[in-house]
Amino acid sequence: MKTSRRNIMQLLASGSILIPFSKLFGNSNVNDVVAHIEKYSSNFANENEFWYWVKQAFTVSPNILNLNNGGVSPQPKTVQEAFVRYNQISNEGPAYFMWRILDQGREPLRKKLAEIAGCSHEEIAINRNTTEGMNTIIFGLDLKPNDEVVLAKQDYPNVINAWKFREKRDGIKLNWVNLNLPSEDKDYLIDSFVSKFSSKTKVVNLTHMINWNGQILPVKEIADEAKKRGILVLVDGAHTFAHIDFKITDLNCDFFATSLHKWLCAPFGTGMLYIRKDLIKNIPPLHPNDKPYDNDIRKFESLGTRSFPAEMAIADAINFHLLITSKRKEQRLRHLKNYWVDKLRNENNVQLLTPISESFSCGLGLFLVKDKRPEDISEYLFNKHKIFTVAINWENIQGVRVTPHLYTTEEDLDRFILAVRDYLKSS
Repeated sequence: MKTSRRNIMQLLASGSILIPFSKLFGNSNVNDVVAHIEKYSSNFANENEFWYWVKQAFTVSPNILNLNNGGVSPQPKTVQEAFVRYNQISNEGPAYFMWRILDQGREPLRKKLAEIAGCSHEEIAINRNTTEGMNTIIFGLDLKPNDEVVLAKQDYPNVINAWKFREKRDGIKLNWVNLNLPSEDKDYLIDSFVSKFSSKTKVVNLTHMINWNGQILPVKEIADEAKKRGILVLVDGAHTFAHIDFKITDLNCDFFATSLHKWLCAPFGTGMLYIRKDLIKNIPPLHPNDKPYDNDIRKFESLGTRSFPAEMAIADAINFHLLITSKRKEQRLRHLKNYWVDKLRNENNVQLLTPISESFSCGLGLFLVKDKRPEDISEYLFNKHKIFTVAINWENIQGVRVTPHLYTTEEDLDRFILAVRDYLKSS
């Protein structure tokens, strides 16, 4: 008998619609899991009904409209419940249940992450966030005095600070790119980095999606040019993994770090690091084990006691992600960004500071009101309308960042649009 919408809602609430841990981490691959769940999402009358259903999976505040999901994403209820369940199991006998039971789930989890990432599971380390992954590479690379690194002033501050520390400590040279954003000029973006390459350049640091305004860089094309010159490619993928539909191997990079608590909606403090297999032996971990120059990716997981409940609940986040599918998720997030951008495009004094083209942007957007401070706009939206955004002031990027998520509806964005118009009238 065909599953009704009401039955689907009940299944979601109970968690029964999602694949059990044993099935998700059995011998089936990602395509098998997707085939298993697609039959459920085909039972909706239209796309809006499907997204209304998705919204019910989250426990976000009905009073505060959160449009700063780019900072950290909320978790679906099933992920929250999994965390609680694993935490309760751990507390029954921590040393036994964490190290002897839950720890056994890391290898199947590694394989599922690798399938989503499009690489070998022997190239994936599970850690706590993008910063940890980036620092692992930045401090692990064997760089000598006067070796050069190319990076952008628009990169993430923690990454910039790590490189500056290596510059101060080890005498390397940082060659800075200062991007004029937003841009849909691929040649300009490529040349901005390639023009900084020299015979001394050893590494190029690339942010796949600039967190300040959602600008997507043509990473593969820049990486291709770097590889011609023997330059290593390190990618900060904090805002693209599980946000846009791609495989890490598509980028032709050597290293890739991301946070799973962003767009994968995994528990807070979970992340992933990719290192190309033949380079693992060259990078010692931040927290060394007894074989720091071994070629085993697991050497990067010698973190001591970590949150096993958070780590194991990544499985439930993967499950939820596969329910939506990467392609559908990307399309939805881009639609939400374009929805509010299109409504505000013709408002007097509103400047839109994010690309529209699919090749250069997705769910993150940035806007500014002429002659107004981003902080004043963001504060007004929250104090007057309880809409939470974030003010951006970084290098030559200023504005209010707006980041919807899968649970955000068009009605939510209509509320945001009216609030911006209210601000325009009041100012």
